[in-house]
Amino acid sequence: MTVPSLRSSTRPSERAAADDWFHSAVVYQVYPRSFADSNGDGVGDLRGVIGKLDYLGHLGVDVVWLSPVYRSPHDDNGYDISDYRDIDPAFGTLEDLDELIAGLHARGMKLVMDLVVNHTSDEHPWFAESRASKDSPKRDWYWWRPARPGFEPGTPGAEPTNWESFFSGSTWKYDETTGEYYLHLFSTKQPDLNWENPEVREAVYSMMNWWLDRGVDGFRMDVINLISKDTALPDGAVAEGRVFGNGRPHFTCGPRIHEFLQEMHREVFAAREGAFLTVGEMPGVTVEEAVAFTDPARAEVDMVFQFEHMHLDHGGTKWQPAKLRLTELKASLGRWQAGLAERGWNSLYWNNHDQPRVVSRFGDESPEYRGLSATMLAGVLHLHRGTPYVYQGEELGMTNMPFAGIDDYRDIEVLNHYREATVAFGEDPAVVLASIAPLNRDNARTPVQWDAGPNAGFTSGTPWIGVNPNYTEINAAEQLARDDSVFAFYRRLIQLRHELPVIAHGDFTMLLPDDESVYAFTRSHEGTELLVLGNFTGREVQADVDPAWADAERIIANYPDARGLQLRPWEFTALVRSIPSSSLEAPRQRG
Repeated sequence: MTVPSLRSSTRPSERAAADDWFHSAVVYQVYPRSFADSNGDGVGDLRGVIGKLDYLGHLGVDVVWLSPVYRSPHDDNGYDISDYRDIDPAFGTLEDLDELIAGLHARGMKLVMDLVVNHTSDEHPWFAESRASKDSPKRDWYWWRPARPGFEPGTPGAEPTNWESFFSGSTWKYDETTGEYYLHLFSTKQPDLNWENPEVREAVYSMMNWWLDRGVDGFRMDVINLISKDTALPDGAVAEGRVFGNGRPHFTCGPRIHEFLQEMHREVFAAREGAFLTVGEMPGVTVEEAVAFTDPARAEVDMVFQFEHMHLDHGGTKWQPAKLRLTELKASLGRWQAGLAERGWNSLYWNNHDQPRVVSRFGDESPEYRGLSATMLAGVLHLHRGTPYVYQGEELGMTNMPFAGIDDYRDIEVLNHYREATVAFGEDPAVVLASIAPLNRDNARTPVQWDAGPNAGFTSGTPWIGVNPNYTEINAAEQLARDDSVFAFYRRLIQLRHELPVIAHGDFTMLLPDDESVYAFTRSHEGTELLVLGNFTGREVQADVDPAWADAERIIANYPDARGLQLRPWEFTALVRSIPSSSLEAPRQRG
């Protein structure tokens, strides 16, 4: 598989002002464990990423977001960090990271690192010192509390609060060394840092500056809106049939979150020259909160990852999948487009390391429509107002993995849920496995499918997680050889964002909000109007928009021939026209 050595498309930094360069940019997420393995140990590594830089340059992306490569026990696949200033040997060395930065910069791309500072690993030296004694200088670096009054420490119900962990069970772990509990919103091996302590914040900012000095161009901040907790630590409401309470109102976008992020900006970014990117992953964030977080005048973060549209196919929980209603998807994304129209900025994504593959989720993974639904979904997403994110393999139309049994999974969230459901609640293992299959995180973590050779070209050894058996049909080598591939379509979408100001800077108007088949919207900017149409079904439908659009210029489509406004199964098309001068001053509906 060969690709051109350097990209030739115009970079957004050459077209946009320094303060909004990311409006024209596209970010590509690398989950290194599953990207490319250079040494045959079955685990992807930094040298594997370095070996694919020409591929990324050919795709045309502007920023590479690298999931954690720091030293870690890998309880949560690297999101449990034991040393923030070193590279885990599984991924390589600091020198490899330096080479990766240099290689990206030489190709006009930036590197964004994952910043995981809501919690550390329990094997981090900070936590080892914190748990050593109640008098430790770092005791207050984490959240330690005694047992609930009237309960024997370490017994059921003695936890300081009734909060439920994101990974099942209590958020509190009893530690026999000092007879107290520590808080962990996620795994028991991921104790939460206490951001109320200024020493913690200073240590985090020092680490961030260290990475920026090394050449890193910004950070994607993992669950960053959870760092401020209600210090009273009140119990959460308990839903019917549940053992634990919902503590999220007490640690989501907490009382000091804006203060902390503004301080971070002052201490890390304010005095630096250059174009950096800060992205806050924020579960549970509202539109109104996101405006405050991303308003440039407030100097907090450039954009947030929100999850509202990722919950639309959940029933009571993510393990109770429900069918997506297109009208609900349009209402959700349209609300975010409208809410951040005047201040702030959207991040646009279907996929990441925590989400199943979008072709299987919202599209059609059958051989007949897999490519068409992949490109339709890409086109609709990328032409919204915001910065698009491409997750590794998404540009190939990779699909969910047909896991055979629980032993094939690696994700701690899945394994904990399966154990709790089958052991604690006595559910049928087959039923639990079926509920896990559609939305589990391991769907996104199978190796990238580079070619039709052994292990999809990912490794010469035994991969750490199974390879999707459809790699002989879906792989990069086959798609790079075709102009009508999913990869070629993504490349064209990225190029259009670089070239057309209406895509990067135009306003947004949702059309057909009540149509359950067609996703339609317009963008307009300085006399140019863009119409985007996507058919979310496997049947032919009519787009009920202004008929005059049928004669407009098509700038991108996933069918080779045009049929006006009649859309075939999973068809996508984008049309552009000039706005009459008499209409330029007319008020426009947003959202």
